[in-house]
Amino acid sequence: MVSPFPRLVPALALLLLAPGVLPLARAAEPAPLPYVTAPAFAGLSFAQPLAAITPPGESNRLFVIEKTGRIVVVPDLANPTREVFLDISDRLGTNTGGELGLLAFAFHPQYRTNRQFYVWYTSFTGSGRTANGSSRLARFQASATNPNFADPASEQLMIVQPDEASNHNGGEILFGPDGYLYLSVGDEGAANDTFENSQRIDKDFFAGIHRIDVDRRPGNLEPTAHPAVQPGTYSIPRDNPFVGATTFNGTPIDPAKLRAEFWAVGLRNVWRMAFDPQTGQLWAADVGQNSSEEIDLITRGGNYGWNYREARGRGPRAVPEGLTFLEPIWDYPRGEGTSISGGFVYRGTKYPDLNGQYIFADYASGKIWALRPDGTRRVTADRVRQIAQIPSATSFGLDPRTGDILVTSLTAGLLRLSPAGR
Repeated sequence: MVSPFPRLVPALALLLLAPGVLPLARAAEPAPLPYVTAPAFAGLSFAQPLAAITPPGESNRLFVIEKTGRIVVVPDLANPTREVFLDISDRLGTNTGGELGLLAFAFHPQYRTNRQFYVWYTSFTGSGRTANGSSRLARFQASATNPNFADPASEQLMIVQPDEASNHNGGEILFGPDGYLYLSVGDEGAANDTFENSQRIDKDFFAGIHRIDVDRRPGNLEPTAHPAVQPGTYSIPRDNPFVGATTFNGTPIDPAKLRAEFWAVGLRNVWRMAFDPQTGQLWAADVGQNSSEEIDLITRGGNYGWNYREARGRGPRAVPEGLTFLEPIWDYPRGEGTSISGGFVYRGTKYPDLNGQYIFADYASGKIWALRPDGTRRVTADRVRQIAQIPSATSFGLDPRTGDILVTSLTAGLLRLSPAGR
């Protein structure tokens, strides 16, 4: 655009260059970030890693999810090499792009004796609006003779949920302090909760967090019939919040269609959650749509508002009179990022300044933050600080041998977090 003051700009420049006249101050340089990242293991590469975890009670092995269908094991962290622990790439269909693929896995608390672990993956064909498939929870077993190998033929499907869109698949699976399995599932995808799943507990297995008993303890309940449920593979803890419910949001529901698996509802697409090992609180990062990314403290029976709300703001649907929802403990606007990647509450001595803080990132902006909790209250901005920057962060973990914080990046591989200048 032509300046409306064509003679003023050169005159101003001459004035600023005149003797005794101070030049315009430069913008302050941003303070250097306190942490940097580097490859976790020199010479080892991982293809599109999504998580890094260690079996309970172990300190010298690390397992890494590769999105395209493999779980890789580093058998000896003192002398790191890589082996393929499980390969189910043939079960993922023809499409593992976008939000599809092998998304999560968890070891049973008694893995040392029963060798059981669980995976959450998608099986899709086609792409875009023609994509179709299912999201699957399955149980596998490691070999009795080779601890670094799991037989793909040991798969036992537990939930096979048909899915009409290729995005918003969650997900995370992890065992809680109570020994039950927690599973986060997105709202089935598209946009604006197109398939109207987010405020339902009498339909399918979307838009919330489920809590199930994979050991089928005495006294727990059988799930109600549903095409997705593989009979005899799990039961429902009798203290789940919606057991016996006959209404939801003030509307009657058919008990024969009740999905008592739900532990929390009204979540759009939780990408990573973790229990604080000290407090037992369940932290979850819920990916937003148009305005905000949010972090929630998950409580029994909590309703987090999607799609009536997005974080603390208005969602695609107007809120019915009389309904209230739990607000996030922290949320940030789209200017800071567009896809939150949840982390965990760090409890350790390797990083003293991070002890007790929740570490998380944004996949799109690459920012890694540390959040200092304030009990169960919403935190203020002075309690959240950026500590590092990496591309495409997908998850966080720990090196069980050194205590280092690990970060998986879809494009940069498996990284190790270190204080800057060391």
